[in-house]
Amino acid sequence: MHGGGNGTLRVADQSYWNKPMASYLIRYHSNQLRSIVFAPDSKLHYSLYVDYAELMEYDPRLAHLIFTEPMKYLEQFDEAAIWANKIILGELGDNEKGVEKKFIHVRINVSGSPLECPETNPSIGRVRVKHRGILLTLKGTVIRSGSIKMHEGERLYMCEKCHNSFTVYPELEARNSITPPSVCPVRGSKPCGGKKFQYVDNSIVCHDYQEIKIQESTQVLGVGAIPRSIIVILKDDLVDMVKAGDDVVVTGILTAKWSPELNSVRCDLDPVLVANHVRRTNELKSEIDIPDDIVTKFKQFWINFKDEPLKGRNAILRGICPQVFGLFTVKLAVALTLIGGVQHVDASGTKVRGESHLLLVGDPGTGKSQFLKFAAKLSNRSVITTGLGSTSAGLTVTAVKDGGEWMLEAGALVLADGGLCCIDEFDSMRAHDRATIHEAMEQQTISVAKAGLVTTLSTKTTVFGATNPKGHYDPEQPLSVNTTLSGPLISRFDIVLVLLDTKNPEWDAVVSSHILSEAEPDRNRNDDDLANTWPVSTLKRYIHFLKENFRPVLTREAEIVISSYYQLQRKSATHNAARTTVRMLESLIRLAQAHARLMFRNEVTLVDAITAILCIESSMTTSAIVDCIGNALHSNFTENPDQEYAKQERLILQKLGSIDELSDINSMEH
Repeated sequence: MHGGGNGTLRVADQSYWNKPMASYLIRYHSNQLRSIVFAPDSKLHYSLYVDYAELMEYDPRLAHLIFTEPMKYLEQFDEAAIWANKIILGELGDNEKGVEKKFIHVRINVSGSPLECPETNPSIGRVRVKHRGILLTLKGTVIRSGSIKMHEGERLYMCEKCHNSFTVYPELEARNSITPPSVCPVRGSKPCGGKKFQYVDNSIVCHDYQEIKIQESTQVLGVGAIPRSIIVILKDDLVDMVKAGDDVVVTGILTAKWSPELNSVRCDLDPVLVANHVRRTNELKSEIDIPDDIVTKFKQFWINFKDEPLKGRNAILRGICPQVFGLFTVKLAVALTLIGGVQHVDASGTKVRGESHLLLVGDPGTGKSQFLKFAAKLSNRSVITTGLGSTSAGLTVTAVKDGGEWMLEAGALVLADGGLCCIDEFDSMRAHDRATIHEAMEQQTISVAKAGLVTTLSTKTTVFGATNPKGHYDPEQPLSVNTTLSGPLISRFDIVLVLLDTKNPEWDAVVSSHILSEAEPDRNRNDDDLANTWPVSTLKRYIHFLKENFRPVLTREAEIVISSYYQLQRKSATHNAARTTVRMLESLIRLAQAHARLMFRNEVTLVDAITAILCIESSMTTSAIVDCIGNALHSNFTENPDQEYAKQERLILQKLGSIDELSDINSMEH
């Protein structure tokens, strides 16, 4: 509670600090002040963003005081901003019309400043009492956002004995309640000692108020660590800035408040962060730093493999899950899924997703979970879960009751927004979860109507599922029968690979020798030699670089081949009815774009279209074209991939009957 007791001290301080604060704002932030002056509504709360590093350069002592005693000096900074606003208003010309503002809040942005050190920027789980009262910065993901409330900011009382009035502020520790003091706090020549106070009518000042809950990112935690969370209080202009699933960096003051009164639950002081500045980092997901020399290395790699591009591609694919021998088809599918295609908007304004989805169906011990875990390492934002281990909340979103109020809590698909969601044991999902995942995979949103909360959340995520077949896999039966997954759900996956553990003595001998050689330490490894080995860190940077910098477009050749293949599949679609929908055509385009990106190109050529067809063919139970696809489990890297590809291309084009059309295009171009 702020009584009048320290009021004289505050005024003295103010006269000393208000001037340098206001002059700093006028000197460095006059543009922001002018835009606030010209805003028409005088009752709104306005933000004025100040860079902490800039402030430290201007006045180190002031910056230090704001860091060590933010409660006191940020309030003065707000008052200085209102004063600066009046000065700017007085300097306006005759033709310029401004409005005086009552509420301006200085928001301190600490990104890139010395405050980003571990002491003032701890993980949520390391917040301790020593951090109380200083300017603290926490990073996390919003897992819950409460409703916006109004709360009383101050109340005016008058002493019945000395007739002096004083302001009383709410106490956060006591759940924002305002209680008058026991003795009159006004200090004159001598204390009056009055104990009866009268509430002054129409003196209430209300503020917007919202509580959100942020949780530390699972990426930064070790195995077995439980992610911790903390309540963040947003006031005035900060409310409704973030929603469940957003990544945020919050700067504020750590304090405590009593937990809600619940039956048979002990009442404790919970740590809360009163936010001063909130920054969404969803758009700034490029946590991965890619130096110029790495980009040069990528370009040089493709120059070296200019004559044998597919050999270069295979060198990259060998770096995916190197502990698993062979499985070329699966490694290619994982790479294309992680890279993804390009999102576009069709004529009606509907967004067509760019993210691909992959499902691995296979016998036990075929390395499905290995690929899942490795894919999660390659994505800079990933969530791993299992179908049965996830309740509806665990996968999508749930409504939870907290302190008598319903709130939404984000699940795995929402938290993986903009990244990868790996779901193991995909078939063991509960029936009502499958209904929600349909929309999440295709429309990339989750619509919620729970406990009176009706909303839509974004799930722009790549889904990578793995499942065992139901009993023994029967090649004569459709995929939906073998996996107990419905046709509509299977059709949403771009690639469905079936890994059957057929007993093949030659294959077993090769695999066992590979596993035994892996157990021996390899002393000749050189991580810089990209022609042989791509380490995980380089692969991660490469995939990120491709997604940021390449937007491949289809050439006429690629369009003809993809269209011919789609039409052929529709004719022979009796066995694969679940897969041969219009979604398959979109999948072909996405996979061809992803392959063009993988090959470091900005146009989708015939090679990319044929590779996309081979991927789809591998995921069909019966092949429409290629008889030599075989089991994806036994697919291996060939010595001369470019020659092998030339044979496959000729074979596919003959089956599609597109050779004449393509030769016409080539003759026209020449």
